[in-house]
Amino acid sequence: MSQILFTLFSLFTVVCAVGVVASKNAVNGAMCLLLCLAGVAGLFVQLHAYLLAFLLLLVYAGAVVALFLFIIMLLDTQGGRAWRFQGLQLAAALVGLGLLLAGLNLLAVRGRLPAPVPVVSAGAPLKNYAYQLFTTYLLPVQVIGFLLLIAMLGVIVLSKRFDAKGEA
Repeated sequence: MSQILFTLFSLFTVVCAVGVVASKNAVNGAMCLLLCLAGVAGLFVQLHAYLLAFLLLLVYAGAVVALFLFIIMLLDTQGGRAWRFQGLQLAAALVGLGLLLAGLNLLAVRGRLPAPVPVVSAGAPLKNYAYQLFTTYLLPVQVIGFLLLIAMLGVIVLSKRFDAKGEA
């Protein structure tokens, strides 16, 4: 059952990541990013890293993607033109495809990847992590949160449209 769930979460994450890159609409791309992060959180749960899964959903899926969506809707962006591969981009795409095929071939020839070492979850490391977060690293976390707030307010001010009289 664990192998089936891992395969489903992996496929879901890869499909959503391709949706992020291939989407012409920015809102659809942000929603695919949200689903991709949910798939990665599912993979973390499979590895018994519950704290990382929770933090990924809380911080990235809950806050960062919501901020992206607000900024995208505030700026009212339109989809761009379709991509046309030119010489250098086509060569880079072919090199990347070749490397991917070589990696998949090596994986098929050598067999499976080694099984991960099981992680024993206990309360003591989590308590030490929380203690460090709220004592030693409290100021950097607060500064980063304040900088994100300033960046969000700056985007709102810069995207505001003014009429000829100078009023909003």
